[in-house]
Amino acid sequence: MSHHLSRRQILHLATASAAGLGLTACGSGGSGGGTGGADGDSGPITVWSWTTAAEALRGVVPSFERDNPGIKVDVQDLGNPAIWDKITVGLASGGKGLADVLHIGVDYLPGYLEKFPQGLADLSRLGADRYKDAFVEGLWPTVIGKDRAVHALPWEVNPLGLFYRHDYFEKAGVDPASLTSWDDLIAAGPKILAATGAQLLGLDKPGTTQDMDFFQNLMQLQGAFYFDHDGRVTLASKEAIQALTVIKRLNDAGLLADTAGQGTWKRLVGQGKLATAPYPAWAIEYLATKFPAQSGKWRVMQPPAAVPGGGRSAIVNSTYLTVSATSKRRKAAWRFVEYALTKPAEINRMFASGGVFPALKSAYADPKFSAPHPFYGGQRVLRSFVDSLGAGADATNFTGDYSRALKLASDAQSQVLVKGADPAEALRAASKQLVQQTGRQQGA
Repeated sequence: MSHHLSRRQILHLATASAAGLGLTACGSGGSGGGTGGADGDSGPITVWSWTTAAEALRGVVPSFERDNPGIKVDVQDLGNPAIWDKITVGLASGGKGLADVLHIGVDYLPGYLEKFPQGLADLSRLGADRYKDAFVEGLWPTVIGKDRAVHALPWEVNPLGLFYRHDYFEKAGVDPASLTSWDDLIAAGPKILAATGAQLLGLDKPGTTQDMDFFQNLMQLQGAFYFDHDGRVTLASKEAIQALTVIKRLNDAGLLADTAGQGTWKRLVGQGKLATAPYPAWAIEYLATKFPAQSGKWRVMQPPAAVPGGGRSAIVNSTYLTVSATSKRRKAAWRFVEYALTKPAEINRMFASGGVFPALKSAYADPKFSAPHPFYGGQRVLRSFVDSLGAGADATNFTGDYSRALKLASDAQSQVLVKGADPAEALRAASKQLVQQTGRQQGA
């Protein structure tokens, strides 16, 4: 089923009534009927997730049902991005047709809590507050609604790293330990390019795919984003300008490949044309699976700081499990969320099956997080990401206007990379537009 309104547009229009939007939920849902939930603690519950994460959740079901007789769990894989359409439409229509348990990404959860404050269940009254310190620092603010209650528990966390071609760095005589900031890497880039023919990294320069992860990462390394923690616009902050300036310097030095076009980045990596990949923890198995011929050639390090002497840790994104407020079995749904996300054995079973890097700190005591990885020359890559999480990271406030900020920032980045615009001027213009479009205040 397709919707004339995208999930993002529905978020923007959510102040209108569901009837005015003409929205109806589609497909089979959970026990939510859109007319108010209930605290049933037994019976069937439905969980919505996607792809490998859904498969991982299914692995928890047998032990959960054994330990919780009377509750039966149906995990449904809705696919990504289809799941966002169904959740958004369901929330906008008063919770009609929603599953009992919802898997939601950090780029949507703040918007849902902002636009649909009654849509997700209050988990504080079910005991969620006791887990505040159980998860990686920087995630808890995201689960708190305007009512100061907890509305979700963290599942996945993705700390940032810099994957790099160890063989290329050796050939160019570049010591990774000396690269503490992007200034250092930009200075070393010409040596790597001359020795190997590989540019440092790739971006979709014309912005056909809104390729903004690297720009966002550079902001997050500085504790900044498009919005501050109060929701004010910070797209033209000094941190944002610094981030886009780093990207411009990479481009001006000929170190930035253009990855516009479907499959271009994958092709360039496969051909050995890119020397680094500034990606989060999910890329550990992605690179190993997609490029097996390059086994032993890659390593990972802490990301260089966006400014000399700056921070070198950041949480790029995260996902959460929550309970629909209209579920008729909220206690049963909460028990499943709690079981899946707060027990190290269960969370690590899911990690082993689906590669979803856990946010639960006690999970890291498992030996697998210190095991050498053959694709990375025996490096203990998981431990490097765990260590980076220990350094702490600021929470990122995506807000309900993330899509607007993303579009304007992407346009600004393309102006800089394609037309040679000044980063500060491009971002100031974009920030002004974002303030006008959202009605939000301009931050510092």
